[in-house]
Amino acid sequence: MAAQYVIGIDLGTTNSALAYVPLGEDKPRIELLPIPQLVAAATIESRLLLPSFVYLAGEHESGSGSLDLPWASDRDFAVGEFARRQAAEVPDRTVGAAKSWLCHSRVDRHQPILPWNAPAGVPKISPVTAATRYLEHLIAAWEAAFPQSPIDRQHVVLTVPASFDVSARELTREAALAAGLPESLVLLEEPQAAVYSWLAAMGDRWRRALAMGDTLLVCDVGGGTTDLTLVHVTEEGGELVLGRKAVGNHLLVGGDNMDLALAYHVAGRFTERGTTLDPWQSVALWHSCRNAKEALLTPDGPEQYTVAVLGRGSKLIGGTVSVEVDRETVAELLVDGFFPRCGLNDRPARGRVSGFREIGLPFESDTAVTRHLAVFLQAHGSDAGGPVRPTHVLFNGGVFKAESLRRRLLDVLGRWFGGAAGGPKMLEGTHDLDHAAARGAAYYGWAKHAGGVRIRGGTAHAYYVGIETSGLAIPGAPRPLRGLCVVPIGMEEGTEADVPSDEIGLVVGEPAHFRFFRSSVRAQDRPGDVLASWTEDELIETDPLEATLPADESIDEPYVPVKFHSRLTELGVFELWCVSTQTDKRWKLEFSVREEARQ
Repeated sequence: MAAQYVIGIDLGTTNSALAYVPLGEDKPRIELLPIPQLVAAATIESRLLLPSFVYLAGEHESGSGSLDLPWASDRDFAVGEFARRQAAEVPDRTVGAAKSWLCHSRVDRHQPILPWNAPAGVPKISPVTAATRYLEHLIAAWEAAFPQSPIDRQHVVLTVPASFDVSARELTREAALAAGLPESLVLLEEPQAAVYSWLAAMGDRWRRALAMGDTLLVCDVGGGTTDLTLVHVTEEGGELVLGRKAVGNHLLVGGDNMDLALAYHVAGRFTERGTTLDPWQSVALWHSCRNAKEALLTPDGPEQYTVAVLGRGSKLIGGTVSVEVDRETVAELLVDGFFPRCGLNDRPARGRVSGFREIGLPFESDTAVTRHLAVFLQAHGSDAGGPVRPTHVLFNGGVFKAESLRRRLLDVLGRWFGGAAGGPKMLEGTHDLDHAAARGAAYYGWAKHAGGVRIRGGTAHAYYVGIETSGLAIPGAPRPLRGLCVVPIGMEEGTEADVPSDEIGLVVGEPAHFRFFRSSVRAQDRPGDVLASWTEDELIETDPLEATLPADESIDEPYVPVKFHSRLTELGVFELWCVSTQTDKRWKLEFSVREEARQ
């Protein structure tokens, strides 16, 4: 059966969505899928967003039928709006922010660790399982609506943060395949999806909104991450074309941090009234404040919102404690806390370093998105040292539904780059930030098949292998490590390259630990370039690879001399071949960078 649709899926930290486009039409007709879900026990409604939460039922609910869906019965968990509501009432049984955990390399993301810090006796699931359950729900909703068009026969595009490293992306792909998405699915960076959504909304008018030499800053602040991307407007054959210029590093700061900041403020209000919240209530308050933030920052939202948590004291059992928060206070708290006015040369503050730290999500120490933006623009500036000067800004992510946050960021950019021409202009044309990523993913898939506008750019990062140097050993000290560039920024799909280098010893026949690094700022490095040293801002270590490569029986040595050959397949899989210089043996180390190759 030939594909009938392109399906775009936004697997969000806070909300997920599915958009689709029928194939075979001259112009893309993008639709959103209504998603049936529990909104309360035994109550099902269709919504255009699926909150990215999993509620793990207690014994009295499992198998009771209260969590059943049209396509599943006797369930012991719920996904969606009901699970989101349970996060405020039963936080130790509710999984949220699973997407952020996918990129947390200090934990085993296949192990049942969520809900984090839940007490003994509460069931837990892994971050990969949580992502799988969100996708399973979306797939079931699709196939209930389109039973003649199974999803594994369609063209599917799934969005991921641009800042996700190789491991996080591969885990996302693993969850997608486990849920039932097709092997041919494409991963697309969320900021690019936002641009595609804008292109879909603008049609041919986009060429009048942007001009040759313009630089578009895509500022994507979602529930768990902040992604910064630069897209440059160039000319080819007399036509304007879009090319991705740079992608920022992973920043774990977003709407979750805002919810926590608001919860801290509200907890102080409770204390002023003589109510001290226990740890369980504090977690519940965090989730309640998410609802308050989203309600108060919505353009037509209320002026005040009641934040309530269940009582826990002997006099409060069965009741609630609550305070009122107002729209103006919340806006001021979040605007100044996350988008403060700062200078272009300011840098994020370093948090105090303690010898002991809880192994939770590694949120950024400095929540000021504007200071992180200053670093990004400076890092990708000209060789002369000047920062990138964006001419336009495209907002993405649910955080920017708040006009006050959009206005503040534009104000900061205007102070940096105002001058006679004025600061960067906000791109108009797309207002549905909740569904922009899903819409853009669907449009990208359609453009790929119909020949529409594409964003060029190649891989967003350069990749390096860590080569341990030889020499005299020093007790207690590791040997120095050098970084060998094997993939440059901008390497295109379907290309390959020999990596010039001296012979390198490859460990075979026994378990070996391979270290890899990536960089989004070293655009000048070419395959074969060797870095003797680097700063943590230049190269970031990715998850290492543990592997036992088969031995070469013709060589009786623990190390086999090899040289490297890099290949980026048409499907976006990076293959690093270790080619023996003495025999015809070759060994392949394989990593998926599909979403970082040219989409």
